[in-house]
Amino acid sequence: MKICADTHTHTIACQHAYSTLLENVAWAKKIGLRAIANTEHAPSISGAPFIWYITNQKIIPEVIDGVIVLKGVEANVLDWEGHLDVSDERLAKLDWVIASCHVDCLTPGTVEEHTRAYLKLAENPHVDVIGHCGDERFRFDYERVIPVFGREGKIVEINNHSFAIRPGSAENCREIALLCKKHGVRVVVNTDAHFAMEIGQVPQALAMLESIDFPEELVVNADFDRFLALAREKSGRRFID
Repeated sequence: MKICADTHTHTIACQHAYSTLLENVAWAKKIGLRAIANTEHAPSISGAPFIWYITNQKIIPEVIDGVIVLKGVEANVLDWEGHLDVSDERLAKLDWVIASCHVDCLTPGTVEEHTRAYLKLAENPHVDVIGHCGDERFRFDYERVIPVFGREGKIVEINNHSFAIRPGSAENCREIALLCKKHGVRVVVNTDAHFAMEIGQVPQALAMLESIDFPEELVVNADFDRFLALAREKSGRRFID
């Protein structure tokens, strides 16, 4: 299995990443990816850009040098009610919305509090992807929540960064993936790249999925035609160069 798109990437706009959008696109093209999503951190996290960075992505071409560029955001969960730091009005105008819990924006609580927040995210029609949800610091009731993600059409991210930088995430991601397999919940395999040369590098995530015989058809970015149809459905764009 391999990926055709990386839908969780960051740029120098967030002050803790090291590449520009054009550098990200160039690297994606070099390694044969067909698409990326520009999902910069939303304003509540340290060093994130002003909100106009997120909304002004409309000036970015849909396709750059043959690579589809989805205009997105990694929004921050602010409380156990699942509120995000980007308004519904702004989220509705984006192609790809990831919602993630970060300790910069939300102090970890109890498993029950985390579970409530994730159930609330499942109800949000503007959220496309549940970001790096294997984070042990925000552990929730996987068996209760994962089927709800499926029913509400959410895509669960298998985040390759988590295997290295978030202790406990490898085991949690495997448990989450097994439940996604059991309940037919779609996943997306991403890097969470903060440097261009990280884009597309997802060996640990793919190895884990292959170890549990995860169905390729449930990986939304494992097939370009499937991914393009999804991107068109979510964005209303055609993505023609």
